[in-house]
Amino acid sequence: PTSGGSSPRGPGPGNTVVPVRYVALGDSVTEGVGDERADGSVRGWADRVAEGLALATQEPVQYANLAIRGRKLGPIVDQQLDAALALLPAVMTYNGGGNDIMRRHVDMGRLMELSRHVVDRCRTAGVRLIVLAGPDPTSRIPLGQVVHRRGEALTADIVALTDEFGLTFVDMWHDQEIRRPGYWGADRIHLNAAGHRRVAGQVLAALGHPAPATTTRVEDPHRSVSDNLLFYRQHVGPWLRRRLQGRSSGDHRTAKHPDYVTISPREVPRG
Repeated sequence: PTSGGSSPRGPGPGNTVVPVRYVALGDSVTEGVGDERADGSVRGWADRVAEGLALATQEPVQYANLAIRGRKLGPIVDQQLDAALALLPAVMTYNGGGNDIMRRHVDMGRLMELSRHVVDRCRTAGVRLIVLAGPDPTSRIPLGQVVHRRGEALTADIVALTDEFGLTFVDMWHDQEIRRPGYWGADRIHLNAAGHRRVAGQVLAALGHPAPATTTRVEDPHRSVSDNLLFYRQHVGPWLRRRLQGRSSGDHRTAKHPDYVTISPREVPRG
């Protein structure tokens, strides 16, 4: 597999272009929750990265997304990594741990063991690995200070790991702009379309490509007392019930793109 963002060609006319093969691993952030299309399906930053690669190279991109909402890091690594490597990708993005640090008990050392395993497997396979620290939602959620401290510790460990191996790291956790309310959905945990666009832009920049242009202006919403009450009733309450019942929002869900789909530069949507 190739390791860059461009599609190589053999010498001479008539040779076949080898598409970039890109696979995304993760949870709801990578699946695209909060960036819904009109038909109810989710788009998300990883879709937008695949689209941006197609536009930048003006060649089709082969894209798979194995992320499933609600997944903790153990299932991400155990259930997604082998399937991803079997697709022989050139580029892989990896993000996880957000669901772990929101649980009552979390083994931070185990999270780093899992991440190091991903790094080792990708290095052995010759896959270019892009590691992300997800954006920080903690200023607007219950027990946000506890989750924030854990997120800071996890991000620091990921920085050390990526520095050790010279990997590409995209630090959305410390991105101050994306902490604005205008980048987040009604549940205040998942990004909206504007948030996913911003993450995609940072990933594409790390890959050496410009983000697709947009004229959309991000406005921060005004939230009243009744909005906050609605937030607790519609989002915090159901989340707590799932935790008490041992359920996840991703139960019985499968990956949206378990095998490659072709992203053509001619078919990339605007916005």
